[in-house]
Amino acid sequence: MSVFRRREVLPDAGQPPSGVAVPVRLLRARRWVRMGRVGMWAALAAGPAALLLMVGGSPDTAPVTKESTAPRKVRIADPSGYAELFVTLWLRSDGRSEGSTAVRRIRAMAPGVDLPEPRESAQPDRGLERVTAVRSARLAGGAWSVTVAAQFSGGQVRYFAVPLVVSGGGGAGAFAVTTGPARVAGPSAARVPESAYGVSVPEGSELVSTAADFLSAYLTGGGTGEVERYLAPGLRLAPVGGSLYERVEVEQVSADDAAAKGSVPPDGTAVRVQVRVRAVDQTAAWPLVYSLRMSARAGRWEIASLSADQAGAVRAHGAGFGRLEERPGAVRWAWAAGGAR
Repeated sequence: MSVFRRREVLPDAGQPPSGVAVPVRLLRARRWVRMGRVGMWAALAAGPAALLLMVGGSPDTAPVTKESTAPRKVRIADPSGYAELFVTLWLRSDGRSEGSTAVRRIRAMAPGVDLPEPRESAQPDRGLERVTAVRSARLAGGAWSVTVAAQFSGGQVRYFAVPLVVSGGGGAGAFAVTTGPARVAGPSAARVPESAYGVSVPEGSELVSTAADFLSAYLTGGGTGEVERYLAPGLRLAPVGGSLYERVEVEQVSADDAAAKGSVPPDGTAVRVQVRVRAVDQTAAWPLVYSLRMSARAGRWEIASLSADQAGAVRAHGAGFGRLEERPGAVRWAWAAGGAR
């Protein structure tokens, strides 16, 4: 006789008839089967997607990428060129010729603007040579004011202020001239900053000789090899191109440090110098000014950088003409790198 008695449970709906003992584990398995059938029919009723979710389980939810709602920056168009064209047409127009092509163009740019009435003896173009915008200011409400300079034959220059407005949001729409131009005074000249080249380098010094030989080779087309012999290691200089000069004469050399005077200083010493030259070609003698950064190495001066002298002062930051920049592992020609270094 067995020591342990088999456990018996009372049958419920769907279980075997009374008097048949069923293990608890078998009953649990049957319940899971019934639950699986119910879930399967529910998935079929819900559709194929729910069926896949039921059978394969819930996959990892993919991250939802929200489109950025940050406003895009709109580039503000400067109407300087539009004002130049309008003043050019306006100065050459005739208010008595409404049907002309020039007048129709003006009306499209500036509806309702009054036009000049030239005298009978006036030239067709009024002696106008060119029109150039010299200043533009953005005002409130999409309005602009552009000052243009009109140059006439004989060297006469007149300044006109043109009021404009921009249509469209963000200032990037179409321009229109609101009223006729106004004759105004020209812009005042800015104060020239004090030069940082306060040391006069004597003629015949090593630095002056190197600078003179380099600029002569550079501006007269001495050849790539002739120019590179004066450059610091790793630097490259694009050729000037075009019509070159017959000869170059150095007139004055100034530096920002007294180390530029006398013999060549120890290796690593660097100075900035301003070189004023007179370049002569078949048409004229041209006064040119260059700013050089020169460094000492192995008992000689070398050209470390070349740029147009901006505002006559090294400390004044501005757009460089073509400064040569040296970076670790790379050499780059910077056509518009701001500021002196």
